[in-house]
Amino acid sequence: MIVETYSLHRQGVVALVAAAVAVMGFFVLFSSGLVNDLEEQERQRMELWAEATRRLAADSQGADDGVDFMLSVIEANRSIPVMLVDSAGTMLLHRNFDLPDRADSLGYGEANRAFLEERLEDMRRGGRVIPVAVAPGEQQYLYYEDSRLLRRLNYYPYLQILLTVTFVGMVYFAVATTKRSEQNKVWVGLSKETAHQLGTPISSLMAWNEILRDRGDMPEAVEQIDADVRRLADIAARFSKIGSKPKLQPATVGACAGHAVDYMRGRVSRGVEWSFDDRSGGAVALICPPLLEWVMECLIKNAVDAMEGRGRLSVSVVPRSDGGTSIEVTDSGHGLPRKRFRTVFRPGFTTKERGWGLGLTLARRIVDDYHGGRIYVKGSVPGHSTTFRIDLPRP
Repeated sequence: MIVETYSLHRQGVVALVAAAVAVMGFFVLFSSGLVNDLEEQERQRMELWAEATRRLAADSQGADDGVDFMLSVIEANRSIPVMLVDSAGTMLLHRNFDLPDRADSLGYGEANRAFLEERLEDMRRGGRVIPVAVAPGEQQYLYYEDSRLLRRLNYYPYLQILLTVTFVGMVYFAVATTKRSEQNKVWVGLSKETAHQLGTPISSLMAWNEILRDRGDMPEAVEQIDADVRRLADIAARFSKIGSKPKLQPATVGACAGHAVDYMRGRVSRGVEWSFDDRSGGAVALICPPLLEWVMECLIKNAVDAMEGRGRLSVSVVPRSDGGTSIEVTDSGHGLPRKRFRTVFRPGFTTKERGWGLGLTLARRIVDDYHGGRIYVKGSVPGHSTTFRIDLPRP
């Protein structure tokens, strides 16, 4: 069920991203069309401006109405930066430039001239020029730039993409947070209900075991039953702690890890060769021993499964330079490809035919959220070994 839910979640994310890409593509194409249309209109306006300039220069004795019309065409351009130069490169006219409003060592006029010459060089490199034949053998050149409106529209598609990505990111974060909250509620409810359901049969087993102890029947079996019943009680207590912040207490990390190793040593295949190395020197950390032992048991079970019940399993407790303590669990199993280093902790991830894929997810929750530490795959060699590491902060 969890695997199916995770798969549906991934499909929803893919659909959301695809929809966002389609919307962004539509915006970009639509905006690009607008920019191209406006750019073409400005080109036509500049050609009309150039024609008006040519006619004024060629027919200075024309009718007053014609002259007034040509002047009105020239005066109508109040947005497109334009510069008219002769064939020698001398500047004849300029319009719609924001001249520098400052005085410097060159003087106000020289500063403006230097500014205009620099802009002229930029326009020459831009290639937006219209030749104007004002007389036989005499030619002028009209250079122009995009208007302020067109320059803004050029950035508009990028602004749309940014806003769309931001919106999609916010939606995804809200959906992911809601989903994570729902999953946490399900796990917490399942854990507490499991603890509640286990309470009654455990109490009954304890009572029947005491009766057997009083009768003196099979004392060895009674001791084993008593140990397993206590173990069930510990498991129920662990489940009851999920969902609420456990009370951390100073405890020896090596002792806690060693207790988990001792318990699991007699409950897994005899084909496993064990190695436990505590080099922490009695390092102490703030931990919840029952929950940390649960994490250790989960890692050990996964390691044994990876080795198919036969191989070498090593557990090491080592100090860190920052004052914290680390626990490493290494097996000689099939190994993990690097692309699975993160996915192994996702809900529903499992390589077993039977299993819900919640063990490592709960382990990460216990270590990261409850203990303020970190659990991760330290390294893996496919076909040779895998090492999981738990980093616990200093107390």
